[in-house]
Amino acid sequence: MNGASSIVFAGIAPHPPIMVPEVGREASAEVRGSIEAMAELTARVIASGAETVILISPHAPLEAKAFVAYEGPRVFGDFANFRAPHATVAADLDDELLAAITQSAAANGYEVRLIRNENLDHGIAVPLYFLQRNGWQGRVIALGYSFLPNEDHLSFGKAIRTAVDSLRRSVAFIASGDLSHRLKLGAPAGYNKGAHLFDEEVVQALQAGSPARVIHIDPDLRHLAGECGYRSMLVAFGVTQGLAPAIEVLHYEAPFGVGYVVAQLVKTNHTGSENQGAAPLLANKPTPDVAKTGELPALARRTVETFVKEHVVINPPGDSEVLAQRAACFVSIKTHNGDLRGCIGTTEPTRNTLAEELIANAIGAATRDPRFPPIEKAELKSLKYSVDVLSQPELANMQDLDPGKYGVIVEGKDSGRRGLLLPNLQGVNTAAKQVGIAARKAGIPATEKLILWRFRADRYREEF
Repeated sequence: MNGASSIVFAGIAPHPPIMVPEVGREASAEVRGSIEAMAELTARVIASGAETVILISPHAPLEAKAFVAYEGPRVFGDFANFRAPHATVAADLDDELLAAITQSAAANGYEVRLIRNENLDHGIAVPLYFLQRNGWQGRVIALGYSFLPNEDHLSFGKAIRTAVDSLRRSVAFIASGDLSHRLKLGAPAGYNKGAHLFDEEVVQALQAGSPARVIHIDPDLRHLAGECGYRSMLVAFGVTQGLAPAIEVLHYEAPFGVGYVVAQLVKTNHTGSENQGAAPLLANKPTPDVAKTGELPALARRTVETFVKEHVVINPPGDSEVLAQRAACFVSIKTHNGDLRGCIGTTEPTRNTLAEELIANAIGAATRDPRFPPIEKAELKSLKYSVDVLSQPELANMQDLDPGKYGVIVEGKDSGRRGLLLPNLQGVNTAAKQVGIAARKAGIPATEKLILWRFRADRYREEF
């Protein structure tokens, strides 16, 4: 883990209820970029192996000199105040970790007061909605900050980190907050011609990997911006202080005069030696029995149908030797007519078993492929599934590629952007075409030098 800490992921998420499709309806299309970025952020939380997610919101009931936490044993929220009472979130509280945070905070002179008999505020409910709808399942802690000075919010974040590390439990931390509320005429808090400077400074500071610039931002600029995310970010910076940074702005937009940023601060992928207790890597060629029984696409189907109908992530089967091993995979969903309906995968294993990898990617293909809307119940009978199990990628030159035999991963040497294309695709009959398509998918400029990898992919389809 980064810095030997149990904080395996940290990020920043916006919380406009209009992002929730049941609330925003057609208007949700205006924040499609943020919705897609939250799907990506969730994928990274899942890949980190986080067992618990801590969220902190600016919209919890505020105390002058104390931080607050929603009481369990289970927390619940809905969007009834936004005309969508049937859109709900619920999760078990990690009461052991909350007790440790309360104790660690007290040791540093801070009180954590419990919020009893209240539903989650929308600053918690919106990011939790997207975490759960995109496949993350686990316990939560829902916090709110205080009117204490900025340095106390940094210190409170450090106290959270101490508590997490004391339990040695993999935890993700999400700072919920929007940026300026005054970016255009008709914005919720009115318009200020200088408000955009706050958002620009925050986004540029994050892109430069410089949290200190955000911590020391001009308070007058904060005031004129009318923001509601600054102190959430301060707590996050306290939580992550001293950890190896992996800061990345996944998306920023401001379609309604309010700035929404989705960003990663710290990430640990549980792969390779970091994945203690993981099964051995799957051999490059799975056993023939898998192809005969079709258990991989069958598992993909059962995963998607259960998740779409019940919003439940199934448990991995425990009776398959192949599924108990580790491998990266892609899950593809098509209509019976052959039209693609969703495809998501991993180029290296991020889970302990192929079964867990397949389940996560099947849910991703059904719900967060940015090219398609989430699959609905009415569609399930008209879909078919295939699973590609990938070998370990190996560095390659153009002459080593064969699009009928190998898939390709391309990486921009300067930008670091990556794109992937599976092998044996209709119409892709030359290495140059294969590389070109993968590079365009990643947004890599045509003039940028590329690093290439090749891999094998064994494809298992449903039989009809």
